[in-house]
Amino acid sequence: MKHEHLLKSHQLKATPQRLAIIQLMHTAGHISIEELYQAIREKFTSISLATLYKNVNTMLNVSLIREVKIAGQKTKYEIEKEAHAHIMCKSCGTLKDIDYDPHSILQKSIEMSQYKAEDISIVISGVCPECQKN
Repeated sequence: MKHEHLLKSHQLKATPQRLAIIQLMHTAGHISIEELYQAIREKFTSISLATLYKNVNTMLNVSLIREVKIAGQKTKYEIEKEAHAHIMCKSCGTLKDIDYDPHSILQKSIEMSQYKAEDISIVISGVCPECQKN
């Protein structure tokens, strides 16, 4: 199973709860902790929010997943993948990946500021084609 291998490749035990978390993130693409909790409780009715946070933090610490922070909204989580940016519809809230390597901006920022910058997150906001029709 792909998700079990993903967990093991990050030195994490493939527990049923962790497998379900990864599956839900894979299916959703981007998911908030509240959405994740609501969905995972359908399969694991006794899982606590604390247990979910513990598993999410463990996965964050080994860079299996990453946070997508959006100004004025709840943080979303996604499975770590190739560098990319995000685009979000201000009308319907849809969040999508866009192929763009933000590391060139990160590198330029390091050169200009002399900061020891380590990460970059780009979220572009606008109105999606579907909402433009309405």
